[in-house]
Amino acid sequence: MLPGNFIQLANVAIRGLTLVSKFLLIFFLARFLEPAELGLYGLLAATVGYSMYLLGFDFYTYSTRELLKCKRDQWGGVLKAQGALTMTLYFVFLPILGLLFVFDLLPMKVFTWFFVLLVLEHLNQEIGRLLVTVSEQLYASLVLFLRSGIWAVLVTGLMLVEPEMRNLNAVFSAWTLGGLLALGVGVLRIRRLKLSGWRARVDWCWIGKGLKVALALLVATLAVRGVFTLDRYWFQELAGLDSLGAYVLFMGISMALMSFLDAGIFAFIYPGLISAYQKQDALSFRRGISKLLLQTVCVSGGFAVIALLAIGPLLVWLDKPLYSQEQGLFIWILLSTILYALGMIPHYGLYAQGRDRPIIHSHIASLIIFILATWSFAHFWPRIAVPLGLCVSFFCVLCWKSWSFSRLTPAHYRLFHS
Repeated sequence: MLPGNFIQLANVAIRGLTLVSKFLLIFFLARFLEPAELGLYGLLAATVGYSMYLLGFDFYTYSTRELLKCKRDQWGGVLKAQGALTMTLYFVFLPILGLLFVFDLLPMKVFTWFFVLLVLEHLNQEIGRLLVTVSEQLYASLVLFLRSGIWAVLVTGLMLVEPEMRNLNAVFSAWTLGGLLALGVGVLRIRRLKLSGWRARVDWCWIGKGLKVALALLVATLAVRGVFTLDRYWFQELAGLDSLGAYVLFMGISMALMSFLDAGIFAFIYPGLISAYQKQDALSFRRGISKLLLQTVCVSGGFAVIALLAIGPLLVWLDKPLYSQEQGLFIWILLSTILYALGMIPHYGLYAQGRDRPIIHSHIASLIIFILATWSFAHFWPRIAVPLGLCVSFFCVLCWKSWSFSRLTPAHYRLFHS
C-alpha cells in the first residue's frame, strides 16, 4: 500500500502533466499544421465533446449516488444497468450523429476518426468517473493522462523529428492510441476490484427513474456546452475554415484559464462550501466564497495580463501570417472566457446550497442569448460576431447567477449583508 500523501501528490502531478500537455499541444499543432487543418481539428474535437453527452445522458449524476448507497456486492448490478442504458443510447444516437456527414457539417475524410474517438472518449470518461467513485483517484488520473496527455506529447515529438507526421491523420492516430491505452488500464483496474452482482437482471424502472433525475441537468449541460460547439460551426460559416484555425488557437489559449481554475481552485474550494452549508456554518461558508472570489479574480487577471503580453511573440514564433492578421479576435475571446470564469463564483455558491434551478435556467438562457446576440452582430461585424456573442451570453449568465445568489442565499451566508 502506498502512503496517502504520496498518492495525493502523484495524483496532483499526473493531472498537472495532463493540463500542461493539453496546453502545449495547441501551440505545436498551430506551428506544424495548416490553419484549415487546425480549424478542422477544433471542429471535430468540439463535436466529439458535445456528442459524448448524448451517449451518456449525464446518467452518472444519478448512478454515482445510487452506487454509493448500495453494498459492494450489488455494484455489478448497478453498472450492468448503466451499461444497458449506454448500449441503448449508442443504438439510438450513433446513427443520428451520422447526419453530421450527410449535411456536410463535418467532411467525410474524418468519418471513421469521429466515431472511433467518440466511443473511446465516452467509455474512458465513464470509467474515469467510476474509478473516482470507488476511491481509485490515482488510476482515474492515470486514465485521464493516457487519454488526454501522453498522446499529445507523443505526436508533438514525432512532428518535431519527422516532417511527414505533420498531418491530421497522425494526430488522430495518436489520440486513438492514447484512448485505447487508457481503456485497457481502466478495464484492468476495474476487473481487479472483483465486483459482484453482475447476474442481477437489468432494472429498467430504476433506469427510467434515473433518467428523470438526470434529464434536467442534462438539458442545462447541453445548452451551455452547445454554446462551445455552435460557436465553431458559426465562425466557420462567417469567416471560413482557415480563420477557424485562428479561432481554435485563441480559444485553446483562453480556455487554459478554465483548466487551471478547475484543477487548482474550484476542485479544492467547492467541496468545503457544500460541507459548510450542510453544517450550517455561515462563517466558513463566507470565508469559502471570499476565497473563491479573491483567487478567481486574481488568477483571471494575472492570466489576462500574461496572455496579452505573450500573444504577440507567440504568433511571431508560429510563423503563420493568418494568425497575426486575426489577432484582434483574441481580446474578445479572452474577455468571454474571463466572464465565464467569474460566473463560476456565484455558480458554486448556488450549487453548494442545492439551488440548481437558477443554474439550469441561466445555462438554457445562455444558448438562446448567444444565438440572438451573434445573429445581430453578424449583420455589422461578421468576423467578430461569434466572440462578441460569447461575451454577451456569459455576461448575462454572470449577472443572472450573481442576482440569484444574492436573492436566494440567507443573509448571514452572504459576503455583504446588513
